[in-house]
Amino acid sequence: MIRSITQQKPEEEVDRLLDGLGRVFIIGCGTCVTLTHTGGEAEVKAMKERLTGKGKMITGDMVLPVACDNLTREALNEYGEQIDQSDVLLIMTCAFGVQTIASQLKKMVVPALDTLFIGKEIGIGRFDEICTQCGTCILGETGGICPVTSCHKGLVNGPCGGTNNGKCEIDNEKDCAWTLIYNRLKELGRLDAMKKLQKPRNHQGEPSPGKYML
Repeated sequence: MIRSITQQKPEEEVDRLLDGLGRVFIIGCGTCVTLTHTGGEAEVKAMKERLTGKGKMITGDMVLPVACDNLTREALNEYGEQIDQSDVLLIMTCAFGVQTIASQLKKMVVPALDTLFIGKEIGIGRFDEICTQCGTCILGETGGICPVTSCHKGLVNGPCGGTNNGKCEIDNEKDCAWTLIYNRLKELGRLDAMKKLQKPRNHQGEPSPGKYML
């Protein structure tokens, strides 16, 4: 079971991430972000109107029943033509939804939300950390792969000098997160994104334990 608490990114940050990308397809989710009023039908509609007013062409929009579900690909296929016409997917879901969608499609993704805290149960009594809830999501600049959780060192600028044949020096059974990011951005023709130096992280972006009130 997944529970995600999100907040919308500042308008200026979304605009920066979409700079130079004129054709946008917007994706929301019908579960957690609908409940927190950050990425449901109403919020997707409002985002569509805002971006249209800024001169963006919206090729389409949809609200997935569950963005992080294994059946996400089937739902996305119904909008295949509209998605193909877009330059970028603006995703109004939690970070796990962004990563799930990014893994299904060869499209640049931009998250419209910051995920504050999230966890996923992968088996009875087993949980996999998929987001550190840093509150300052950079998935839009790393091809939908989170270096904060995927890299053993949590590097936001990489790779480090210890990567070896695509594996991590700390765990040689684990793929190097920054090699994965490089390959992903190269495939998307967006390697220029790796030239951007990320500022030191504020790991206290949201107090712990996280609390949220509607």
